[in-house]
Amino acid sequence: MTSSNSDNSNAPQLSYRDAGVDIDAGDRLVENIKPFAKRTLRPEVLTGIGGFGALFEISKKYQNPVLVSGTDGVGTKLKLAFQLNQHDNIGIDLVAMSVNDILVQGAEPLFFLDYFACGQLNVETATAVISGIAKGCEQAGCALIGGETAEMPGMYPHGEYDLAGFAVGIVEKDRIISGTTIQDGDIVLGLASSGAHSNGYSLIRKIIENNRIDLSSDFNGRKLSDAIMAPTRIYVKPLLELIQQLPVKGLAHITGGGLIENVPRILPHQVMAVLQKDSWEMPPLFHWLQQQGNVADHEMARVFNCGIGMVIVVAPHHVENAMSSLRASGETVWQIGEINPRIANQATTVLV
Repeated sequence: MTSSNSDNSNAPQLSYRDAGVDIDAGDRLVENIKPFAKRTLRPEVLTGIGGFGALFEISKKYQNPVLVSGTDGVGTKLKLAFQLNQHDNIGIDLVAMSVNDILVQGAEPLFFLDYFACGQLNVETATAVISGIAKGCEQAGCALIGGETAEMPGMYPHGEYDLAGFAVGIVEKDRIISGTTIQDGDIVLGLASSGAHSNGYSLIRKIIENNRIDLSSDFNGRKLSDAIMAPTRIYVKPLLELIQQLPVKGLAHITGGGLIENVPRILPHQVMAVLQKDSWEMPPLFHWLQQQGNVADHEMARVFNCGIGMVIVVAPHHVENAMSSLRASGETVWQIGEINPRIANQATTVLV
């Protein structure tokens, strides 16, 4: 090693902590999260938290397996988590957004990895977030096998962090749900959402700001903040069970874009979905948001899920069994529409 010409022998000795990165705090976080990750383990996990990479063996029960991957974050819902100092459930949102996405192709989520980035690591906050991620993984039946905690001084405001998640699932090649078999006469079912999930929060925050709303106020018997911050519902286990029982033609996760922009993503070009807007009850939260923000009906339908978190398309003769199975799994389900031949110059999903 060569030395510089200047003499710094009298300069203060610097450490990584002086630069804003606390390695010891990172080590404490790893130890804190190991019990959470352990609860999510599956038999296929060979190595997990703590190594340079996690090893996962594909089960031999699959004959012609296809891996399905997805990644997402939780958007500006994080800003409300910071404001309210509520970090326990935001990790559930993170898992839900990815596992629900890969589920729509019939994939069973296998494992999940997270990326947590901050300016200065607060071990208590990070532990709360990652414990929520582990809860989400347990709900989805997937293993939390790794991730990254990045402490980057100067990159984020004090007390704030960013989150990203990555899910990998598996499906037999001949059982991939692609929507290609959807045809005229098929029935559209809708599963209830648990709230706004993780979409539309820039508009939600604007409504709160413009109306100077007190988030600690009562809302239908609970705090308004709890209604707004309710974690995203994870539909994995009920829908995997349904897929094993009967042919599901199409699934759509209702995220940003709402029903009118997500349902078309699974429809063949020759058909359209006609949804009956009075066939389910829009939850009070969405009525409140629309009234407080003076939001037009069409804007509500393309920003929020409006009470429907997942759409299922099945043949008419499977409707009764599908609804019975979903209700037995604890889901609230409605028959919300049907598939019709597509009309020229008409939207591929309409609410009537």
